[in-house]
Amino acid sequence: MTVKPLSLSFFKTTSHRVKLFWIELGYFMILSILGFLAVNYVSKPRTLPSFRPQNLDVFFTSVSSTTVSSMSTVEMEVFSNVQLVFMTILMFLGGEAFTSFLSLQLIKKENKDDSFSSKDYELGAVINVVDKLEDNVIINPIEHSHDYDEIIKMKSIRLLSYVVFGYILGIILLGSSLVSLYIGIIPSAKQILKEKGLNLHTFSLFTTVSTFVNCGFVPTNENMIVFKQNSGLLLILIPQILLGNTLFAPCLRLTILFLWKITKRQELEYILKNSKRVGYSHIFPSFETISIAISVVGLIVVQFVVFYSLEWNSEATSGLSSYEKMVASLFEVVNTRHTGQSVFDLSTLTPAILVLFTLMMYLSPYTTFLPVDNYEEKSEKMKRRKGRSLMEYISFSQPSCLVIFTILICVVEKEKMKSDPLNFNVLNIVFEVISAYGTVGMSMGYSCARQIKPDGHCKDATYGFAGKWSNTGKFILIIVMFFGRMKKYNQRGGKSWKVL
Repeated sequence: MTVKPLSLSFFKTTSHRVKLFWIELGYFMILSILGFLAVNYVSKPRTLPSFRPQNLDVFFTSVSSTTVSSMSTVEMEVFSNVQLVFMTILMFLGGEAFTSFLSLQLIKKENKDDSFSSKDYELGAVINVVDKLEDNVIINPIEHSHDYDEIIKMKSIRLLSYVVFGYILGIILLGSSLVSLYIGIIPSAKQILKEKGLNLHTFSLFTTVSTFVNCGFVPTNENMIVFKQNSGLLLILIPQILLGNTLFAPCLRLTILFLWKITKRQELEYILKNSKRVGYSHIFPSFETISIAISVVGLIVVQFVVFYSLEWNSEATSGLSSYEKMVASLFEVVNTRHTGQSVFDLSTLTPAILVLFTLMMYLSPYTTFLPVDNYEEKSEKMKRRKGRSLMEYISFSQPSCLVIFTILICVVEKEKMKSDPLNFNVLNIVFEVISAYGTVGMSMGYSCARQIKPDGHCKDATYGFAGKWSNTGKFILIIVMFFGRMKKYNQRGGKSWKVL
């Protein structure tokens, strides 16, 4: 390959990624604005007239729902049933699974346009190949190799979009049904919803969508803490967490493999054997997929062992039986990547656990610790050496950006850091920033008991630590949430423990 075609290929790839970046960023921003208008003006909070959230807090919640970050500055029970429905829609439309489905539609359109506008072959030849494929006629692979490959690729992408949508819909319907069934049968869980005035079906759908898209919102003020003794409910939600994020790619490939075993569809076989050519970011070669699955399980085991060792008889797990402790601990460690639902008060956990959780929140969903020989990544690096854009020279690494965001927030909140250092300490701020960046939603919260100078008007609240920040600090965290949701454009996935 000559330098010129290589440069053209790199320019085309870079232009494509830049285009997708702006399309996706625009999508999230428009969705956040529409969500703000719907939540703030179309429907009203159920706490009126005693309390109405500020516009910035409502917009913050809308952005948090759209970017599936689940960072909160107001208590969840403020929102009415209609507002919860709007938030459910925002979470579904902003979730990685659904946006990846939309990206498949763009890939399908672009491949169709490229195929039928190509000068490499006549339109009549393409039509001839399509007719033969539809009639199941065997095609000479030598005579029509290029035609056949392009057509089968288009058909594979179209079928993959159906599989992905079916995967999403199936898990949400099954998950919400199981949650509804559990709460309807178990009196203690049913009583919690009754006391809080929450609709069973809204709660079930909201929680299932939030869990599957890895948002982490729960309609209760205490998140999942009120359900920490409902081990059955936690066991229903754990698979949904994994199926929607860290194990999305392995389970999707397994689904495609299962369908291929049953149907023997040629398109499914093509997807399995040509995962990179399909262009879908959640389909990997078999060995890489296995590496991801092993890494997910390995990280869960490591976290569970550490959590078991340090927190088994701690204040956080007091009052639970041994079985309830095991299930709750497993639920907690699974949520660190990247759902953010919590059954424990994080402020009561030991610093070692919090540092471990911070690392887990930072890691990308498809981080692997097994060596993966990625030829395409090496090839891309060669292309980047041939011609670097100005943006590549001036762009910062993600850790650098997180440091900058943390410094800005520390500057903005410096007075509170002086007057209330036990709440406004650097660890809590770093934890909040990385949680927003990782679209996790875990938070240290705020406690009036930790105030050095007690404030008689202080009232403990169950929303996140960011709820006590200034408006400027909240706005910076909104930027961090957008940055975290779009990080895949500045991140090559989780490449064998490449953290930086």
